[in-house]
Amino acid sequence: MYAALIPVRGGSKSIPLKNVKEFCGKPLVYWTVKAANECKKIDKVYVSTDSKVIRETVKGFGFEKVEVIGRSGKNATDTASTESVMAEFAYNYQFDNLILIQATSPLLMREDLEKGIELFEQPGVDSVLSSVRQKRFCWKERDGYSHPVNYDFNHRPRRQEFDGYLVENGAFYIISKPLFLATNCRLAGNIKTVEMSEDTYYEIDEPSDWIIMEELMKRRQKKLSQNKIPPIKLF
Repeated sequence: MYAALIPVRGGSKSIPLKNVKEFCGKPLVYWTVKAANECKKIDKVYVSTDSKVIRETVKGFGFEKVEVIGRSGKNATDTASTESVMAEFAYNYQFDNLILIQATSPLLMREDLEKGIELFEQPGVDSVLSSVRQKRFCWKERDGYSHPVNYDFNHRPRRQEFDGYLVENGAFYIISKPLFLATNCRLAGNIKTVEMSEDTYYEIDEPSDWIIMEELMKRRQKKLSQNKIPPIKLF
């Protein structure tokens, strides 16, 4: 059984009540809840919150697989870790595999989750994370000077010849319940990465992220609506 957990806290310093703030016509949390609810391999979707406003908002979506659950006060503070919320959930609910989904990634789609589960079910795979491929040249400071991390500046590769690197985009993670309880970590053992589209690089943490991601979502929705228009056969 796959259970999806979406932690949605009421308190947010940078964007007050951001999880129910309107994002492209719907509350922010709507988009990830919708993606999880539409994923056929996910049996149950749990939204964990300490907020009555969020609770009523999510219930109002009317998604059949979604249940809103509470979270303890100690796991709803600014300093509480996501793993502590996962642990509280794992000790109180029955499931085999856990999919942690973060509401700050509204561009997440059902297809992304399905790809992640497909990877997770491969032999020998213990956990999965979502990522985005980036093709940027990285540097780090060492001994007072800058040094390249992922390329040789004497032989600068062309973009089309550069494999780049994978960046954790924070959209979702998959791990079995026994392994999570043994490690208290969202990732463990043999890990695989599912690549998501480049526009999912951002997470909504600051007001500037909101502006960027809302524009990206509008472009995606426009493209999807154009693809649904049937071809003109007769004029």
